Amino acid sequence: MTFTTRPELRGTFGAVSSTHWLASTVGMSILEKGHTAFDAAVAAGFVLQVVEPHLNGPGGEVPIIVTPAGADAPVVISGQGPSPAKATIQYFKELGLDIIPGTGLLAACIPGAFGAWLTLLRDYGQAELEEVLAPAIYYARTGHPLVPRIANTIASMQELFQTHWPTSAAVYLPGGALPQSGKLFRNPHIADMYQLILDQTKSAGSREARINAALDFWYRGPVAEQIEQFCETQEVWDVSGRRHKGLITAQDMADYTPSIEKPVSVTYGDCEVFKCGPWSQGPVLLQMLQILKGTDIADLDPMGAEFVHLVIETAKLAMSDREAWYGDSVDVPMATLLSADYADIRRALIGRSASLEVRPGSPDGRNPNLPPLRAVGTIMQPGLGGGEPTVAREQPLPNDRQGEPALTREGAQRGDTVQVSTIDRWGNMVSATPSGGWFQSSPVIPGLGFSLTTRGQMFWLEEGLNSSLMPSTRPRTTLTPTTVFRDGKPYMALGTPGGDQQDQWQLIMLLRHLHKGMNLQEAIDAPSFHTDHLPSSFWPREISLGAVTLESRFSNTVCEDLAALGHKITVGDAWSEGRLSAVAREMDGDVQLVKAGANPRGVQGYAVAR
Repeated sequence: MTFTTRPELRGTFGAVSSTHWLASTVGMSILEKGHTAFDAAVAAGFVLQVVEPHLNGPGGEVPIIVTPAGADAPVVISGQGPSPAKATIQYFKELGLDIIPGTGLLAACIPGAFGAWLTLLRDYGQAELEEVLAPAIYYARTGHPLVPRIANTIASMQELFQTHWPTSAAVYLPGGALPQSGKLFRNPHIADMYQLILDQTKSAGSREARINAALDFWYRGPVAEQIEQFCETQEVWDVSGRRHKGLITAQDMADYTPSIEKPVSVTYGDCEVFKCGPWSQGPVLLQMLQILKGTDIADLDPMGAEFVHLVIETAKLAMSDREAWYGDSVDVPMATLLSADYADIRRALIGRSASLEVRPGSPDGRNPNLPPLRAVGTIMQPGLGGGEPTVAREQPLPNDRQGEPALTREGAQRGDTVQVSTIDRWGNMVSATPSGGWFQSSPVIPGLGFSLTTRGQMFWLEEGLNSSLMPSTRPRTTLTPTTVFRDGKPYMALGTPGGDQQDQWQLIMLLRHLHKGMNLQEAIDAPSFHTDHLPSSFWPREISLGAVTLESRFSNTVCEDLAALGHKITVGDAWSEGRLSAVAREMDGDVQLVKAGANPRGVQGYAVAR
């Protein structure tokens, strides 16, 4: 075993790993009360809304992969809310916009996280709603120690809050002052809201009836009404430089129900890897695994230039297919995209030098249709007739697109996402990747204490794409939890924040774990990398052709070898790539052995196992 920042945790009772120590310890406390991994994930998820408000919130979304003990396959709960019914391309064009702003109210989609968490609790858990909400209420009311990144982000938003978003200033600049890192920060509005939900629903009857009453309170009651009133009456400044009202109505809220879906999957060796459907970017990981099956990836040095080159070139191909084909649409050729024959065709495009083209494939003989690509430092347009795109080959500018951006008036201010993975003593398993509702992206709704998700910025305002803006349709989210079965049995639940990079970092971890025997913590700690050779899912939707960012723990020789292959290299901080959280299980005779690892980057992620 190589040196790691912490041990891979092992036990027999259960495990929780997340991006914040308070969420992980709360999750374990739920397990220790005799509840399930489903209940633990819900409680941890609500705590993450409070303690990482720059990365997710009550007004956000969450895709969840749920694996009941003994199941032949997991199920997906889609907590990705759709666009409002009024959201049309024509509406935005009439506003003079050719891209959806990354901040404000125009990009707001229906907040799906509350519905998804309560669906998980009602249909799979056993804890009471009060039990899973109590920790979040406690930390919102009593306070939680503010991590440095939150304090710094609030400071960077101070002028915008004071100038344009006074409701946010009221919450995040208490008494007009900047909150201090390490000091307790409170959001009593969220505590009051959740407590009111509990008070108003406690007499509803059975446990299921109380959870359903809480869902009604949120989607067909006071919360929906306050969201509609705010969107209807407030003109909010956004990065277009103008003020706009929101489009969400109470009817949009009432019409929303989280969907329960089958995942998509591919086999890789003795494993089967499960992801959410093409309304997420999840199938990208599966396409990459299919391509890599026919390579010598298992024999390569996982810290060497050949490994990095092969992974990067594979990611470029899969990501270009994401842009051409994925979306909340029945027209996605998913079976072909994940097929071995299609992977053979795509694999043949990987050469010894870095590709500087965007090359979507032609599944079932169909011509790919790309959106207009906005390169960093240049402009690109797809080729005529939807065929091979014409791309520029200019040197991309240095970039730092490692999260999900929310924009200040002055420039990019990076937001991101959170993750929670859980396993209990019975073998139930959850992987969930909550995001959205960052306080950097949209003003706080008075009386509720939270901001709305701006996930709608992932739609394109061009007709004819699977990810074109349409009413009541899910944006193609970057959120992408993962579940792995091994030898037909549930084995691992993992995920990471990181916007477009999420599946890249998960792939790297899986390859090192499955091929090189690295334990969970070793695979998380090992130096990582990513490419930005893909259209960003976030405003202003740029692409950096050939760009590769590596942690500085890679050797100079690796960087030089990659540059010689044509990659445009940026060397990042030593511990800057990804925030992976993972749990796993295997049997030792007739006793379950659980394992957990958590990301050391940012000094915040935490795993608990016993």
